[in-house]
Amino acid sequence: MELQRRDYHVERPLLNQGQLEDLGHWGPVPNTYQWRTWFRCSRARAHALLLHYVPVLGWLPRYPVRDWLLGDLLSGLSVAIMQLPQGLAYALLAGLPPMFGLYSSFYPVFVYFLFGTSRHISVGTFAVMSVMVGGVTESLTADDAFLQSLNATVDDARVQVAYTLSFLVGLFQVGLGLVHFGFVVTYLSEPLVRSYTTAASVQVLVSQLKYVFGIKLNSHSGPLSVIYTVLEVCAKLPETVPGTVVTALVAGVVLVMVKLLNEKLKRHLPLPIPGELLTLIGATGISFGAKLNERFRIDVVGNITTGLIPPVPPKTELFATLVGNAFAIAVVGFAIAISLGKIFALRHGYRVDSNQELVALGLSNLIGSFFQCFPVSCSMSRSLVQEGTGGNTQVAGAVSSLFILLIILKLGELFRDLPKAVLAAVIIVNLKGMMKQFSDICTLWKANRVDLLIWLVTFVATILLNLDIGLAVSIVFSLLLVVIRMQLPHYSILGQVPDTDIYRDVAEYSGAQEVPGVKVFRSSATIYFANAELYSDSLKQKCGVDVDHLISQKKKRIKKQEMKMKRMKKAKKSQKQGTSSKISSVSVNVNTTFEDIKSNDMEDSEAKVHQREELEDTVTSNQETVKAPTMNTLKSLGLPQPGFHTLILDLSTLSFVDTVCIKTLKNIFRDFREIEVEVYIAACYSPVITQLEAGHFFGDDITKQHLFVSVHDAVTFALHHRKSGPKSPASATKL
Repeated sequence: MELQRRDYHVERPLLNQGQLEDLGHWGPVPNTYQWRTWFRCSRARAHALLLHYVPVLGWLPRYPVRDWLLGDLLSGLSVAIMQLPQGLAYALLAGLPPMFGLYSSFYPVFVYFLFGTSRHISVGTFAVMSVMVGGVTESLTADDAFLQSLNATVDDARVQVAYTLSFLVGLFQVGLGLVHFGFVVTYLSEPLVRSYTTAASVQVLVSQLKYVFGIKLNSHSGPLSVIYTVLEVCAKLPETVPGTVVTALVAGVVLVMVKLLNEKLKRHLPLPIPGELLTLIGATGISFGAKLNERFRIDVVGNITTGLIPPVPPKTELFATLVGNAFAIAVVGFAIAISLGKIFALRHGYRVDSNQELVALGLSNLIGSFFQCFPVSCSMSRSLVQEGTGGNTQVAGAVSSLFILLIILKLGELFRDLPKAVLAAVIIVNLKGMMKQFSDICTLWKANRVDLLIWLVTFVATILLNLDIGLAVSIVFSLLLVVIRMQLPHYSILGQVPDTDIYRDVAEYSGAQEVPGVKVFRSSATIYFANAELYSDSLKQKCGVDVDHLISQKKKRIKKQEMKMKRMKKAKKSQKQGTSSKISSVSVNVNTTFEDIKSNDMEDSEAKVHQREELEDTVTSNQETVKAPTMNTLKSLGLPQPGFHTLILDLSTLSFVDTVCIKTLKNIFRDFREIEVEVYIAACYSPVITQLEAGHFFGDDITKQHLFVSVHDAVTFALHHRKSGPKSPASATKL
């Protein structure tokens, strides 16, 4: 839309901060102590807290059955059909027996139904979480001493590690949610999360190669474990089982074809074709009929225990070992869930509470840990299916969890002949969405190369250093970049756009012109301890005046004058002493004639006259020297004067100030006044002014009359004051 020319005129008095406060009747904002409301007890508050922490009580009684129930039922069934194969596959990815994937697809989903605030995300097993859990379980159970300490087999030990890890993850998430620490996810930028999940998907792919090729690999953990695994796979390729490779390839091709068919026919199909479920059923039937395990050495899932298991407490002796990994998994799981939740909330016009999401996800993991579940988050693919098939609320999640319960109780044992290679194919095909994120490299190269740097560093660190250390390195690196960018902001000299009160960078706007005699300086970032010195140095450089050298020269010349004055005082003192000594040493010769006495008197009188003249000259010169320091201008000292008389600091970008910033601003006032340049500041926001007052910035030398509401007010005042005000630089500062 083209903006038509519209002129407007505003008449108002020129305002400094003091005048603005009088005009606007400024007063401090009363302090509100939020913590006081925490200790108030009433029926209404108890009801509000109950609805806040158990959201299902708020929306379920108002659930529109006619409008939403059918969509939620169909959506729940579709998600459950995906949840079954993914639960089995991701349990394998976590290094656990497949039935524990079914447990993790039931308990956490039902708990989230009660406590979650997102209506569309599908909570349950997820590839990134599973590979993080698998890294922990495999690394710890590879140690024989660790197995002996638990007195368990490898599979039992891995299960114990997994559900203890889930307990700690849930404990971290609930604790962070209760202390309103949901904002921590803001430090995980979108490029960081996308790069991290891409690197995790590569690790997932590498971890499934042993099932695709049917080979046995040693357990690798820690930095460079992915590299070691790839090298070992390459070394053991001659041991590949051909039947396993063929099974994985066929299953993968079938899954890809069904997904492509779903994308083309999604407008015409009420529900997507359940390709994964059909592939699992078909592969299980073929494996059972053709006896693939016995004839072709193809590994199968094996016995799957049916029925629910009794709750067990976590292994407290593992807490110290798992606490670091638990925190990393807790943060990553929450970051994935809240990022997807906010996308769907924005799309459908509702709000997701990040702190309550932390509590809900934490309770899902915490309660699930007692039933031997491993840590879960939300799945991107299942969430898209839940939304796309008509899901409106977490009733769809409850329906899917009930379907999984039916499989756990009755149908789980039917999948004992399912080839593991098929599950590996399911996992690899589902990585397609995350693998597409490699296109971010080209996008970020064009859009923002700093974000590209974060993406690349996160990816490389996660691949080389493993998921937990890689996450820590990427967060530290991204925060370090923020600090560096705040330390290196853009500094500019502003000029006035003709016939407006708008001031812009003269380097960018060729039409903007500097106001004669006035320099306007602005930084693009706030001033704080890390960049305060750089701000001062850049200011002096942009102004084109070597302020420090000029002050140094001024001090030297003043000192030179003072030394000269001291020498003249000394000379005066010595002359006085010489005169008195001459007078006291006069002697009379009794034998002299009258003529001699007369001639001597004439000589003495001439000497006294000469001394009096010298003394008067000395006093006059001393008086001039005494007066000189009060008139020590740059011009009188023979030093070059700056090409401007006023400096205006545009502080509109300041969001806060610290003690270093206040000290720096005071030094700027002092230094520029020393070289006969008056300083004003402009466009400060009220919170910043309050902080300046608290830091004792304003005083006798710097008052609120030096602070103007806009740059244009300051420029106008500087030009008018320079013309009509006194010429003395000392008196020009007294407004």
